Amino acid sequence: MKQPKILAFVMAGGEGSRLSPLTSHNSKPSLPFGSRYRIVDFVLSNLLNSSIEAIYLLVQYKSQSLIEHVRKAWVVSPMRSEDFVTVVPPQMMRGGDWFMGTADAVYQNINLIQLHNPDLVLVFGADHVYRMDIQQMIDFHREREADVTVAALPVPLDEARSFGVIVADHAGRVSEFQEKPANPTSMPSDPTRAYASMGNYLFDAKVLVEALKAANDRDEHDFGHHVLPQLKETHRLFAYDFATNKVPGVKPSEEQAYWRDVGTLDAYFSAHQDMLAWPPRFNVFNPQWRIFSSNYQGPVARILEATVRNSVIAAGSLVHQASITNSIIRREVFIEDDVVIEDCIIQDYVRIKRGARLRRAIIGGYNVIEAGAHIGHDPALDRQRYTVTEGGITVVGPGEVTTSLRGFSE
Repeated sequence: MKQPKILAFVMAGGEGSRLSPLTSHNSKPSLPFGSRYRIVDFVLSNLLNSSIEAIYLLVQYKSQSLIEHVRKAWVVSPMRSEDFVTVVPPQMMRGGDWFMGTADAVYQNINLIQLHNPDLVLVFGADHVYRMDIQQMIDFHREREADVTVAALPVPLDEARSFGVIVADHAGRVSEFQEKPANPTSMPSDPTRAYASMGNYLFDAKVLVEALKAANDRDEHDFGHHVLPQLKETHRLFAYDFATNKVPGVKPSEEQAYWRDVGTLDAYFSAHQDMLAWPPRFNVFNPQWRIFSSNYQGPVARILEATVRNSVIAAGSLVHQASITNSIIRREVFIEDDVVIEDCIIQDYVRIKRGARLRRAIIGGYNVIEAGAHIGHDPALDRQRYTVTEGGITVVGPGEVTTSLRGFSE
């Protein structure tokens, strides 16, 4: 079977209001994740590992740091013009409107589809943490002669109430979409689970162009709410079961269909804990399916007489006589003597001064934590100064306790 020509759009315009204050200077896809990544790196890595190398990244809110990250980290091939990761801000093709929804974002760039003339178009989200061999979804789509295929994650029925639910038959043919239903329809093969939409779509290119034009004429702007429910009445829509996706190098001890929407502060913190678990539920080290990111040129971390348990310390960091437990320390963090850090995420360019005590906290980049400070030990006091989540995580936004935000787009 001849390989189709594929163009990908990655929806990276998310404001991430539920992740405030971490998103005070960054969009959701550009937030740091793990010791050296950004959230957007996961979808871009999945695409490149799946041999999909013509990618447009559609950005909108607070996009400068994401633009800079892509410029430095995602140069695919300067020798092949058909291989690229290109950032596309709103083009205002219809006047002064920003993107009004996911479908509108692609509609405003419909000229790019016409320019490349692909057979298939992928429309994927940029704000989830997962691994996926997208070629397997493409094979599923072509075998069923589908017009549209939606990636679907099997979730317990109680959890499905928080998702857009896909109702499909045993072959995967979609018959209904349910938006956060009180009583989700279960999968045909498992009465305890339902198909949740992952927000990842695969379209026949001609079907997509026609659907976008029709949706625009109806003044409708969203794939999940408008375009897909309309198409299911006239076209062949299928749900691709993400649980069947097999990525090489994933260990038996890992959660096999790992996918997390890190759209809240508690979910963001929990996904980091999944990485720190032993064995990890999601192991970022997989030589057969790498997660790519920027090539930081600083020195390796240096640790002086510290006690470190089940933690990750990124390059350029310097740790004096401190105790660090079950935490992620990102690059160029300076930790002074007698500091105790437990169950924390410390983002880039933070200085933690002598005697500070941090527990169950996220410290945004470019902060200076003063000597003797206690964060995460007194929830009532923390609520007066910072953000405390429903799960009890104290969050200090980027630059909240320092006057400098130097080089924030780095």
